[in-house]
This record gives sequence, structure tokens and C-alpha cells, in this order.
Amino acid sequence: MAADAPRSNFIRQIIDKDLASGKHSSVHTRFPPEPNGFLHIGHAKSIVLNFGIAEDYQGQCNLRFDDTNPLKEKVDYVNSIQEDVKWLGYEWEGKPRYSSNYFDQLHAYAVELIEKGLAYVDFSSQDEMREMRGTLKEPGTNSPYRDTSVEENLKHFADMTAGKYEEGKAALRAKIDMSSPFMVLRDPVIYRVRFAHHHQTGDKWCVYPMYDFTHCISDALEGITHSLCTLEFQDNRRLYDWVLDNISIDCHPQQIEFSRLNLQYTVMSKRKLNLLVEEGKVSGWDDPRMPTIAGMRRRGYTPSSVREFCHRIGVTKMDNQVEMSMLEACIRDELNHGAPRAMAVIDPVRLVIENYPEGEVEQLQAPNHPNDESMGSREVPFAREIFIEREDFRESANKKYKRLVLDKEVRLRNAYVIKAERVEKDADGNITTIYCTYDADTLGKDPADGRKVKGVIHWVAAEHAKPAEFRLYDRLFQVPNPAAEEDFFSTLNPDSLVIKQGYVEPSMAAAEAEKPFQFERIGYFCADSKDSSAEHLVFNQTVGLRDTWNDEA
Repeated sequence: MAADAPRSNFIRQIIDKDLASGKHSSVHTRFPPEPNGFLHIGHAKSIVLNFGIAEDYQGQCNLRFDDTNPLKEKVDYVNSIQEDVKWLGYEWEGKPRYSSNYFDQLHAYAVELIEKGLAYVDFSSQDEMREMRGTLKEPGTNSPYRDTSVEENLKHFADMTAGKYEEGKAALRAKIDMSSPFMVLRDPVIYRVRFAHHHQTGDKWCVYPMYDFTHCISDALEGITHSLCTLEFQDNRRLYDWVLDNISIDCHPQQIEFSRLNLQYTVMSKRKLNLLVEEGKVSGWDDPRMPTIAGMRRRGYTPSSVREFCHRIGVTKMDNQVEMSMLEACIRDELNHGAPRAMAVIDPVRLVIENYPEGEVEQLQAPNHPNDESMGSREVPFAREIFIEREDFRESANKKYKRLVLDKEVRLRNAYVIKAERVEKDADGNITTIYCTYDADTLGKDPADGRKVKGVIHWVAAEHAKPAEFRLYDRLFQVPNPAAEEDFFSTLNPDSLVIKQGYVEPSMAAAEAEKPFQFERIGYFCADSKDSSAEHLVFNQTVGLRDTWNDEA
């Protein structure tokens, strides 16, 4: 992977200080996703941060699946997460790790807390626990099981582990402080009963540790130096530290919180994204309208553009809404320089050049990039009948309109100057054919008599063009912050996907999936990785040539 320029932030400043003071001799980070959904652009920020720091400091970064809830986890999610991390350009240290690798040790540490009088088995219902927990203004109240003896708690926990209690009938709680101003310290549950098959451990366990208990111990067991997480875990740091302070473990990683990514016109909650999939509002987790890495990849975003976006938004402790235009600008800037050009017509109307010889076909040379000769050129067939965009012709127009008008001239991209002579319409008044003449002496040069032709339009030869489906994507929601709406479904953009049937130049029949192109004067596209084939070409719009949302603002 080409190295991205490191950009300073408060986390790097902490690491620099730790290395300078000798607190750490090296840096060890981790990326710890829960395998209960596909990763999204917010996770990309964490990936770039954790793996990027490890790279820049010649350290290590682990990929660890925090797989403590078998009811919501799937191997498919595990595989997709690994693919996403690799696609972004990163490699983890050693093999992928799982919190379930440490279930034996986690269980032993839970027993240690019981033996120290710092954990107890509670038989209260969830509603009773919630009531005892108190509020932000009122302290909690002690469970009637809080003072159960160590011996009894050890027996009850052994019975939980042996499957003698039904789900919801018993839970192991840490004994901390029910009057703490931090709700997370009010005797949190650290183990619960789950009779569920686990994708890594099978049916070995019927008790599973809670995330907050698992995460800190997993970090410590792996020798993580800096445990980076988002701000919603800020209060949880107190539980993170309490657990490690009260068990016999040597390593004590430092948890550091940063602001999560909130991207406008989409949702970043896995629960809400899952609802979009389950309710059929999108075609799947990899729908190109989704903010998932899989969806962005299918849409034509590149790893480097996603990394650049993560660098541009920076790492701070301040929550804010990031404009979608920032993400779009990163891919637009990259593709403007690096994407080869091609011609496509997405709303075609037939054009006949009446004075062009019937049956003749020319192979014209077209540059693959107007500003980069190193990208070479390609042959484009030209013939008497072509397709142009319907919006590129008007029967009459003012002087500001620089495209084709009756009795006026325009240049065909990389071809000749043509003049519109007449049109043919159907019974409803729709133009079906435009009849033109061409100046045979204008291939690659201006008209010999010195007249100026200002407009240029794109085209494809009718007989040689390949039919194609074009999927034009827009923002998934109509409002900047749909997550704040009571019914976020009500703010879905009905025009987030518009499908057009048109044509592409013949070279595009061999287009590789997810490889970006600029269809001249239209936007940036790529062949769809799932639905496109030689027999049925499908192109996804990655981004337009300019930001039309800001134009309309």
C-alpha cells in the first residue's frame, strides 16, 4: 500500500509522549469490530487510525473480533470484515483474533472477582435490575443478592456455567458502587446465560461475557498499548480500568476516546442499517447507496479515496456532522486525474448524418485522458447513425445553450462538426430522429472557412454501441441528519436510485468490475460487481462531475 502522509492529532501526541518518556518502547493497537454486521465508513475511520498509527510508528495492529453475542453474529460478517480491511490496504499482525479465544481466561477472571468478593450472581429480572439501577439524578439501590457469600456465588456461577439456569434467570454482576455518578459502575452485568451456538466455540459455552468485561481483558492479554475507541465509551473507561485494576493481570492498556464519524444524509447505526436491509429499502448491505465499505466499493470508491477522506476529517474529541460533499470530493479529485475516459449515452436519441456514406465505418482515435498522454488512446467506431443525449438537442435555444440546435453546428467529441437540419417525431410529439449533415474536413481541426463552433457533445455509433443499464445514485436520505427523525424511513430519498437504459462505446464491453471510468460529460462510473456481464452491462454511478447538492443550496 502506498503510504499516506501521517497527520498529527491528539492521539499521536499522547503516543509521542509515551515513547519519549519510556512508558512504552513500541506501539500496539487493535481494530476490534463486532461481527454482527458489515463495516461502514465510520469503521473505516477507526481502521485508518489504528492501522495507520501502527504503520507510522513501526508497531503492530491486531484484528480482533469481539464476538461475545452469538445471537447476532455470523461467519459471513467475519469474512466481509476481513475483506474490507484488506481492501482498504491494511494487514493485521498474525492471524485474526477473537475474544472467544480468551473465553477460558475470561471465565477464570470472573471467578477471581467472585473470590475477591467483587462479583455476585443476581437472580433479579431485567426489569428489577433496571429499577434498582436508579437514574442520572438518583442513586441506585443494592440488589438483595449483593451480599451473598463467596461460596454461594461460586456455586451459582458454576451452575450457570453448567447450564442449570434458564436464560434471564441468573446473571453475574460486578460489585462496585450503586451510588456512583457513573451508571456504568452501578454493579454492571459481566456474564449472562445464552443457550446459543457460537460460530467459533460451537456449543462449549452457555454463559457469555459482556462486551465491557471482555474488551479490556482482551486488550491486556494481547499487550495492546493504546486502546482507541469512540466517545460513547468515555464513561466505560472507568469500568475498563476497574476490571483491570482488580484482576491479576500485568498489562494495563490506556483507553483513549475520539469522536465517531457522523456523515450527513445517511445513518451510521448498525441497527438502522440492518433495518434498511430487512425492510427491503435497499438491496442488501452492499447496496451502493449504503455507507458500508462493501457498498462504497461496489459503487466505485477506491481505497485511497476513503483513506484520504479519513485523513481530511481528522481525529478530535468533538462530535460533529461531516458533509457528504467532503467524501464525494475525495473520490472526485482522485478520479478526475486517474480515471480513463469513455463515451456513454444514458438517454439516447438517434441522429442520422445524411451526407455521410452509407455502410462506411471509420475508426477514430480518442485519448483515454485529455491531460495525460501516458494513458494512451483507443479506437472508437464512427458511422452514419449515432446516438446522442436527448438533452443535448433543442429545436430552438438562446445563445447560452452550447449544444446542438436546429440550423446550428456543434462538434462531436473526437470527431466531426455536424449541423442539425430537421427532426422526425412520433405521434406524441417526441423527437425520434435528428437529421444532420457533417463537414468532412473538420476531423481534428476547425472549419476551413474560419467559422467558430463552440459546443462539443459526446456520442456513440448506433450499430456498434453496446446496450447498457445505468444506475444513477443519489443520497439515500433527503435530510442531513435522518437519525434524529422519529421515523427515519419517512426521510428516505425516493430518487436515490434512478435507472436508465442507454448505450456505451464498444470498448466498455470488457470493463472490469469496480474499475472507475469517466463517462464524458456525465460522471464517474464503474461496472457493477454483481449484476454486470458481457450480455447485460450494468454501470453504477460513483459520483457526478460536480456537487449538484451545493449548487442547489
